[in-house]
Amino acid sequence: MDTFASPEMVAIPAGPVTLSDRRTRSSWSVDVSDFEIARNPLTQAEYASVIGERPSAHPGDRLPVEGVSWWDAIRFCNVLSDRAGLVSAYDIDGDNVRWESSANGYRLPTEAEWERACRAGTTGPRYGDLDSIAWYRANSDGRTHEVGGKQPNAWGMYDMLGNVFEWCWDIYDAEVYGTYRVLRGGGWFDEHWSCRASVRRRSHPTYRIDDVGFRIARG
Repeated sequence: MDTFASPEMVAIPAGPVTLSDRRTRSSWSVDVSDFEIARNPLTQAEYASVIGERPSAHPGDRLPVEGVSWWDAIRFCNVLSDRAGLVSAYDIDGDNVRWESSANGYRLPTEAEWERACRAGTTGPRYGDLDSIAWYRANSDGRTHEVGGKQPNAWGMYDMLGNVFEWCWDIYDAEVYGTYRVLRGGGWFDEHWSCRASVRRRSHPTYRIDDVGFRIARG
């Protein structure tokens, strides 16, 4: 197993965020408590140092880990918490998982937390010029790139848009899509319209593909 190095975390202040969904043409406001979130998407080296595996299609220590399911991300968070001497955030029982909100361990961000961290106080579709902040279809050369290679947002967060989609904790729409979970941020294969702070995507929690990764949160 590779040498373990804990991902760098950024403190995000409490505040409101308005989420929206183009499919249902709805919007809703969420008051987000203060929390911490990783500065970068989880890298392949960080994933391998905890799990001992390198599932990604495009290998490289500083490339974002991809080819990981929502379940893979949940289990990673629990193992990392145990390694760090923290209380695991997730109670896993077969195909069921419960988030212990009082736990101090690592977890996936909620989509409201993700969007607040992404926007960093901005209100437009993006926190900067897309080519300056994101790897997407027009500039990615058909693959992922090392994390932190583009400009960060005002709170020092890198690759919130582009490079890889990121799993969030939330179920997308249980009545229509069952257990499908939320994906945020757009990826290297996506057109510019998918790389916006408000865009919501969905996928089955067992799904693995080379433009989906995750970043971790606490608090």
